[in-house]
Amino acid sequence: MVSGSLMRMMPPCWRPSVEGEDSSGGSDANGRVDGLLWYKDSGEHIAGEFSMSVIQANNLLEDTSQLESRSKWGLVGHLLEFTMVMEVRLLLEFTTENNGMSVDVISKAFLATEEEFLVLVRKNWLNDPRWASVGSCCLVGIICSGLLYIANAGDSRVVLGSLDNNFNEVKAVQLSSEHNASRESVREELQSLHPDDPQIVVLKHTVWRVKGIIQISRSIGDAYLKNAEFNREPLLPKFRVPASFDKPILRADPAILVHKIDPEDHFLIFASDGLWEHLSNQEAVDIVNTCPRNGIARKLVKAALREAAKKREMRYSDLKKIDRGVRRRFHDDITVIVLFLDFHMVSRSHWHGPLVSIRGSGQGVC
Repeated sequence: MVSGSLMRMMPPCWRPSVEGEDSSGGSDANGRVDGLLWYKDSGEHIAGEFSMSVIQANNLLEDTSQLESRSKWGLVGHLLEFTMVMEVRLLLEFTTENNGMSVDVISKAFLATEEEFLVLVRKNWLNDPRWASVGSCCLVGIICSGLLYIANAGDSRVVLGSLDNNFNEVKAVQLSSEHNASRESVREELQSLHPDDPQIVVLKHTVWRVKGIIQISRSIGDAYLKNAEFNREPLLPKFRVPASFDKPILRADPAILVHKIDPEDHFLIFASDGLWEHLSNQEAVDIVNTCPRNGIARKLVKAALREAAKKREMRYSDLKKIDRGVRRRFHDDITVIVLFLDFHMVSRSHWHGPLVSIRGSGQGVC
């Protein structure tokens, strides 16, 4: 899966329809739209079945996702539209060049995507310097030859639902860690990388922020915090760091985990931080484990929305009436992909089904 929270100035990948309108003409092949909600209730993937859903809260949709099934591997993720297109293309190129998937291939794809985005920033620097402030979190999951590769740069999260035979329960196992300054380990990492900068992390309005500006410590883009050449006019002052810097403040390289898929591994939940603000890992896993598969991603989104409404002491039915923009006061954009793991399908060397390429944005499936 490719997943992520993106930035402020990008156009949304889909535009909401009139409430109840079905953009797919009644078919779930390309997903459906219901107001601010997009969903693809079910489909087949290289590892089994999947379900996807996206709910918009911001004026511009800041979450998007993509799922791919190729002949020998499948990919899932969250990220910015440009980042997603580049990441998939580069993964395909590097996998072909290296005759297979590896940690090195994934790292190269992330860093090459970063370089491609930097080219775009330079190209638009004089006419539209805002590109230097555009960034995307990026969570990628790849299943290949019985292995699950998780690569993360940002604050999205993937959680595994795995059977604990000792208790006959499906337990939540978090497979990625958020690169968010709210976590002590992230603050410690930043301080160790920038020992001469006492302001590398600042507590601002009860929230820890890198340089008092941004919460994440890794991303694709955000060139103004990685390259001093963009920390100047014509970029708006609100994005500029007061003091010059010699080395990147943020990182683009991902944290990568490799997990051998076992028969006890039942499903994966890939989601942006908007979901995890309202549901714990185990709560999400319990919902997926106890409810029908069809539409399960949409059910997770709605569970998070109900919790958001409860926190504001309002009814869920009233929250649904609030339009995007204003809706952001109650919850963030939320993207979810649930990937069920069929161990027999995971163990195959080739995907025998059709090519699958679907974006969690209403743009269709091949």
